[in-house]
Amino acid sequence: MNSPTVSPSQVPVGVDPNRPSIARVYGGFLGGKTVYEVDRQVMKKINAAVPEAVDIARGNRGFLNRACRFLTVQAGIDQYLDCGSGLPAAENTHEIVQRNNEEARVVYIDNDPVVLAHGRALLESNDNVHMVSADIFRPTEVLENEMVRRSIDFSRPVVLLQVGTLHHLEGEGGPAVMKQYIDALAPGSYVVFSHFFDPQVPELSEIARRIESILVNGPMGAGRFRTRPEIMEMLDGLELIKPNATAEPDLAPCDDWWPDGPRLTPLSKAAQCIVGAVGRKP
Repeated sequence: MNSPTVSPSQVPVGVDPNRPSIARVYGGFLGGKTVYEVDRQVMKKINAAVPEAVDIARGNRGFLNRACRFLTVQAGIDQYLDCGSGLPAAENTHEIVQRNNEEARVVYIDNDPVVLAHGRALLESNDNVHMVSADIFRPTEVLENEMVRRSIDFSRPVVLLQVGTLHHLEGEGGPAVMKQYIDALAPGSYVVFSHFFDPQVPELSEIARRIESILVNGPMGAGRFRTRPEIMEMLDGLELIKPNATAEPDLAPCDDWWPDGPRLTPLSKAAQCIVGAVGRKP
């Protein structure tokens, strides 16, 4: 069942210079240049409230990159459905997976016309990668899309990416949205998932609430920091893999999900407020 709640993020922003875009703000924190003044104002407010907020965006992106390498190289998955792809940035999903398997297929899903235009221009000469316009919070719209069905064989293992997406869905519809996606996947498929996190530790929860207040009560209108039980409910039916050599299967701060080397400095407080998980459908 689809979520009955319509979030502001489900209404495409496009080129409206008076409304901030989730894709542009996120891209801006990663160093992208496709930002308007209204996006910069949101970024300034977040930076003023939490100077380390950029660590959330960077941690999320690094997690995506490492998870894609793992699933291409070690799990051998060759088809990827990337929901809420956002504006092109360094090391996009298709670049990571096709570096290891040039025949891997990737379908990006987004509903922002600017994202779609940039993505299609970038992918014009790549026959194994496609951009599809659809609302990722309406799974039927995605799963029944003609291009998705033509490009992805759902009878074989697929990687579903919901990286930094569900925290922009208002209300309590996240578990129902994820259940519909997970039910559509073949056994042996994987889900790559990240979400803003309220660790329910006073010092860290204060940071989560500060950023959430700017996102939810400002012009963007969405960006919830949820607790571990709330996030785990969205991953029901999956077997989570160990996030690193010392932890049991569970959620982990994105920067702690199989980091590329030993950690020489502690995680910032903001970096502990976004978690990632990779789960396998048995």
